[in-house]
Amino acid sequence: MYQFFTEPSAIDGTAVSVSGRDYNHIRNVLRLRPGEEVSVVTTGAEEYRCAIESFDEDSQTVRLRLLFIKQENVELPCRIYLFQGLPKGDKLELIIQKAVELGAYEVIPVSMKRSVVRLDEKKIRKRTERYQAVSEAAAKQAKRRIIPRIREVLSFEEALLYCDEKEIGIRLLPYELCDPSSMERTRSILGSIRPGQQIAVFIGPEGGFSEEEIDLARKKGCEEITLGRRILRTETAGMTVLSWLVYLLESPWPESRAVGPDTGI
Repeated sequence: MYQFFTEPSAIDGTAVSVSGRDYNHIRNVLRLRPGEEVSVVTTGAEEYRCAIESFDEDSQTVRLRLLFIKQENVELPCRIYLFQGLPKGDKLELIIQKAVELGAYEVIPVSMKRSVVRLDEKKIRKRTERYQAVSEAAAKQAKRRIIPRIREVLSFEEALLYCDEKEIGIRLLPYELCDPSSMERTRSILGSIRPGQQIAVFIGPEGGFSEEEIDLARKKGCEEITLGRRILRTETAGMTVLSWLVYLLESPWPESRAVGPDTGI
């Protein structure tokens, strides 16, 4: 079932409306017709299951009738901020798409010392708009309750300050030089995360983190973790950590979670 986002003011009793770019997408791209059902979400709220009633061409609005409200929450119990080192080419679009599907709360592109890509201010604004559109499309596909925000590019120092500003207590930094035999410690760090905490995941660009960035991250409370004995591409590393976190955060929470070889990581 297709999902669309709308403003709370667009819901009046059983009357619901969707407008803007989604009008053209529903009518002319998807070619949906009156009587067909769609899902409508206001950011952070319940999911509204609706039936299409009519199309108002003058106001570019789809008129819907509310059928029922689905209250099941699909969001993760922790807010995950993905700080992604700027990769080459169009990899960032793929990273954003998959991160949103996996439940990331926000994606922050970060210009690092070994980032090959260098963007001027005009390109940053234009690409951020494109990245936000990718996030919205992925949020619709994954039936998210929110559209994760894609921030404009930050420097590494600004990214760490942003963690302070958001009071993010858990800061994970997968590092290729972290001893792979320390997987037990990585399990312990991830296994100690509890619902309600905020998590930052720092991923380096193709060339990895510089020594200066690692030193600065340590001073700012980042925990180095290992992703195993293999070197992962930048577009794979973040997805690996997010997948681990999804498994842990959406598993049943006993009074005391065992941390060790049987945690599944």
